[in-house]
Amino acid sequence: MFRRREPIPFAFVAEADRFRSNVTPPPRRRASAGQIAGRWLFGLSIVAGLAGSLVIGTPALEQDHLSTPTRQSQASDGH
Repeated sequence: MFRRREPIPFAFVAEADRFRSNVTPPPRRRASAGQIAGRWLFGLSIVAGLAGSLVIGTPALEQDHLSTPTRQSQASDGH
């Protein structure tokens, strides 16, 4: 990115992306056992729902040859 030749009023704002702080953020809090169990239960229910919809929806996508109407010719009756 090129630098402007004219001075900017707030130069420290323009150079803020290069600023590094020496203050470390506080450490992240660890998740409790209940939160971890809840996340696992939520993920498991999502996977079970997808698997269940696949099991229930698969027969609907199959083509049944028995349910298709078959035309019988009248000449094969012999009458």
